Amino acid sequence: MNPLFFSGILLLLFLLAGIRVVYEYKRALKFRFGKYVSTLQPGLRWIIPGVETIQKVDIRVITINIVSQEVMTEDNVPCSIDGVVFFKIKDPEKAVLEVEEYHFAITQLSQAALRDVCGKVELDTILSKREEMGKNIKSIVEQETHQWGIEIMDVKIKDIQLPENMRRMMANQAEAERSRRARIILAEAEEQAAAKLLEAGLQIDKSPSAIKLRLYQTLSNIAAEKNSTILFPFPEEVLPKPPANK
Repeated sequence: MNPLFFSGILLLLFLLAGIRVVYEYKRALKFRFGKYVSTLQPGLRWIIPGVETIQKVDIRVITINIVSQEVMTEDNVPCSIDGVVFFKIKDPEKAVLEVEEYHFAITQLSQAALRDVCGKVELDTILSKREEMGKNIKSIVEQETHQWGIEIMDVKIKDIQLPENMRRMMANQAEAERSRRARIILAEAEEQAAAKLLEAGLQIDKSPSAIKLRLYQTLSNIAAEKNSTILFPFPEEVLPKPPANK
């Protein structure tokens, strides 16, 4: 075999072995003999095989679940809380060079922050102010991750699991509260109805003819059923008569 041809094939293989493709949503850190050299931008890139290596970093928004944590609230209620963290790598160099495994580090920080924040408030606060709890956890986590070139986008509390007896007590409390509101509304309705009846009674008292008209209307409503007999205990003449018009 021609030595020149053989050398050409080896050179071609050498060149092909160094080709790397970096996607738009990633960055590649180039190391030469283990020393950081530069960050490769998206596109077709070439490294020296056997001398240089690359480590790719995803710069899209990444989601990490916070596994369920057993938390004792300030009012001594045990509960299990889980959540989710959204973060994005702003500085790939720091994310790789400053921390060993940023995924694992963020997970551990988030779990510790969740236990710390939720353990300092009462259960009612956790249930009614999830957004505020998430912001407090986010502020704690991003204090550490900022120096790693990582931005915490948001932290959400997903689910809160309560003991069965606590759920029953809260259900009973909610039912009692609904019953209280219903009784208050009914009492207010009775008060308004009584006021209207009193007003109507005073208006009828001003005209004896209105009393007779009201009597006839009542008799008409009773007679509409056609299943009862009406007896007058006194003649109609004893009812007060309207005054004569002058």
